Amino acid sequence: MPGPDLLSSQGLRLDGRRPNELRRIRCKLGVFTQPDGSAYLEQGNTKVLAAVYGPHQVRRFRKSSAEGVVVNCQYSMATFSTGERKNRPRGDRKSQEMSMHLRQALTAAIKTEMYPRSQIDIYVEVLQADGGAYCASVNASTLALIDAGIPLKAYVCSCSASMAWLDGVPEPLLDVGHVEEAAGGVTLTVASLPSTGSIALLELSHRLHSDYFDTVLSRAMQGCRDIEVILDKAVRDHLAEGWTKQDVITI
Repeated sequence: MPGPDLLSSQGLRLDGRRPNELRRIRCKLGVFTQPDGSAYLEQGNTKVLAAVYGPHQVRRFRKSSAEGVVVNCQYSMATFSTGERKNRPRGDRKSQEMSMHLRQALTAAIKTEMYPRSQIDIYVEVLQADGGAYCASVNASTLALIDAGIPLKAYVCSCSASMAWLDGVPEPLLDVGHVEEAAGGVTLTVASLPSTGSIALLELSHRLHSDYFDTVLSRAMQGCRDIEVILDKAVRDHLAEGWTKQDVITI
């Protein structure tokens, strides 16, 4: 059954984007000096900071920590991140769920076997939430891990997709924003390693007919591949900037 009206008669979305268009992504590595790695990322109006500490000696020894690194993730939202002030920006059920999902996606990319009896701490703070906070958090955390020099199997990127109808014809939407989420349509969130084609996390907000699932998933996976290109360019630009500064100091 057709969902909420998310496309205009011209085929444009509520924020003016085309169905297959990402929100604008801006990102920067090394925004803090105290952590081992850090990154700031904007995906549309959603703004996220990520910081990485470690690897360091595991605080509480567990049998699993002897086999590989323990990945600890903490997701939180600033009290001013949304229009409604949050009384508990961290530690609530939603934050705990997001922390668990972050850990699942990032652990899939980290070469955990290289750091036995060690721990990596990843802290994510959402400064402004305008839809796709989890996706932006995964993407920012990937950059922070790279900035910290943590070996990864591949980039782990996250993107969402939804479904809309134009003149009765289904049209998948890429990178769902807050207005589209609030409209009540289905949102499929994917975290994947685009270079390998593997999926680290997949979550549906509502029921989606099986006839449309593959189409929406394909659109989300394409978004992950597009985001990987953007993140990779940011990393290369950051490295090039570092080499340029080193050359200046040497001269």
